[in-house]
Amino acid sequence: MQFDDDADLDTSEVKDVRGSRIPGGRATVGGGIIGLVALVLGLFFGVGPEELGLSSTGDEPASATSSSAAQVAQTCKKGSDANTRDDCRIVAVVNSVQDFWRSEYARHGGRYAAASTVVFSRQVPTACGTASSAVGPFYCPADRQVYLDLGFFDELRTTFGSTGGPFAQAYVVAHEYGHHVQNLMGTLARAQDGRTGANSNAVRVELQADCYAGVWARHATTTPDEKTGRPLLTRLTEQDVRDGLDAAAAVGDDRIQERFQGRVTPESWTHGSAAQRQQWFSTGYGSGDMARCDTFR
Repeated sequence: MQFDDDADLDTSEVKDVRGSRIPGGRATVGGGIIGLVALVLGLFFGVGPEELGLSSTGDEPASATSSSAAQVAQTCKKGSDANTRDDCRIVAVVNSVQDFWRSEYARHGGRYAAASTVVFSRQVPTACGTASSAVGPFYCPADRQVYLDLGFFDELRTTFGSTGGPFAQAYVVAHEYGHHVQNLMGTLARAQDGRTGANSNAVRVELQADCYAGVWARHATTTPDEKTGRPLLTRLTEQDVRDGLDAAAAVGDDRIQERFQGRVTPESWTHGSAAQRQQWFSTGYGSGDMARCDTFR
């Protein structure tokens, strides 16, 4: 996975609040077993922490106060930075994903509404409640922002057994922006009916977000940057795609349940099996057509 070394990164699409403190916020989710359970429940979920029961019990709304934050704006200038730093890579992926969805919406006569990614550490205030890092990456439909603690990528390898790699990170980001597209289209609300299970709307929404991530990946090396007219992502190899598929499988409900509870209970699934997640990412990647991502049919 390689970005154009000379491309300018648009850091306005990523808010870096790492090192910020949240006055008045006392998160109910901590580390250890409680944090792990929260991570399993909240991983890649399409709703914010309030719906998962993970919001702060402190005085809300909380506001993040910057201390050593905003590193991204100073350090992530060029594509060459994205090729060497994880945080800058997230900026580049966000830029690329949103360039694609802008062009896709324009192709159909619509206008894409951009969403910011908030990079945080430990906990963060959102319009969906105050979230701990234990929740994992998530999209908050109430403020239309993606939230991500970069430490999750270490968890993806060490806790969930993914091979990792730069494109595994890109898959996570693209999946969350799939939820943003669903929110814009009115699809995301279908996941919030409180039901679980292999055929639930919650699973169908997650699999569709995987498919949308695959659609972006198919077009990533041909989608022109708005400023330069050249693709920001210049190389995506088959090994990269395999890393993405491996990450998708690692967070399948069956894999997670087998690893952490020793048995598989499909009636409690919220995201789909490892095979389903791989299948729908592959459907998006193979077709490059979001119309093929109808997981509700």
